[in-house]
Amino acid sequence: MKKELLRLERINKSFDGRKILEDLDLTIHENEFVTLLGPSGCGKTTTLRLIGGFELPDSGRILFDGQDITQLPPEKRQVNTVFQKYSLFSNMDVAENIAFGLKIKGKSQSYIKDKIRYALKLVNLEGYEHANVTGMSGGQQQRIAIARAVVNEPKVLLLDEPLSALDLKLRQQMQRELVKIKRELGITFVFVTHDQEEALSMSDTVVVMNQGWIQQIGTPESVYNEPENAFVADFIGDSNIIDGIMVRDRLVHLLGKDIPCINTGFGENVPVDVQIRPEDIQITAPEDGQYRGVIKSVVFKGTVYDITIEAAGFEWLVQTITGHEAGREVGLQLAASNIQIMAKPASEDEEAAKDV
Repeated sequence: MKKELLRLERINKSFDGRKILEDLDLTIHENEFVTLLGPSGCGKTTTLRLIGGFELPDSGRILFDGQDITQLPPEKRQVNTVFQKYSLFSNMDVAENIAFGLKIKGKSQSYIKDKIRYALKLVNLEGYEHANVTGMSGGQQQRIAIARAVVNEPKVLLLDEPLSALDLKLRQQMQRELVKIKRELGITFVFVTHDQEEALSMSDTVVVMNQGWIQQIGTPESVYNEPENAFVADFIGDSNIIDGIMVRDRLVHLLGKDIPCINTGFGENVPVDVQIRPEDIQITAPEDGQYRGVIKSVVFKGTVYDITIEAAGFEWLVQTITGHEAGREVGLQLAASNIQIMAKPASEDEEAAKDV
């Protein structure tokens, strides 16, 4: 069992009368790659800044290794931050940028030299000690910012959307590099992004946030395959989300038909949200499907086709690796194991917190 390293307890934070975080509770463990994921304005960057000491909560407390650090300034925390814009010093070369924090701490020249050599090797920039940072690519600048952060030997590295300015290919390369660096350092990463694919591909734990609330915490597989509410289902990848009635265990009434599922414990004749991923729907001959429909559009996305099918009064999104003709009548077949049942919010307050 992993050791608890960082805990946020009942954190509240407002700016100009607008509540950004409300009663937020979050536990982060040693050597964990945690991603705070959500749309703009959901509170993820504020959460990161609270951990780093750049903001103070209105109420609640932050514990680090069992010690209350809520009021501790950033320089007193065993945490370093890599910001979105890297914040490198243009009047310093690469080595001077990396050494900046170590010089402030009064480290010896030999210690600093060893640390620079180690950090440059870690981020694959050996031989760049005296390069001008302004002439380097975005990916190289990001590596320098990471090197500058890790030489201070933090227990936690905070990363605030550090890949957002990079092009797709470089962003994917840097995703792999970050996972490798984290593994080699053996420290905790807390990463902020609004990119679902980025979160799913890099993280041990994904924290899905919306409007100051945590919607779900889990592994990438669990938040994708077993979303706890309609917001998570819709935000993490593409989904078909449909109103249904849970008839009884393992049977849901969906668009006029009773459809087998594997879910239990919702009760009988209870309104639910039903999620079906586009890749989990099988297109069949019209007579072989549970629903009959007509293909409205087909869009080629490079590796899959996005196919919109109107059936039973609902526009289904289906993803396949083979194309189909628009206007053609087809059937839709749903496997019980691919149907995810989610509880509907029970009140207006729960609606705001869980499915906004």
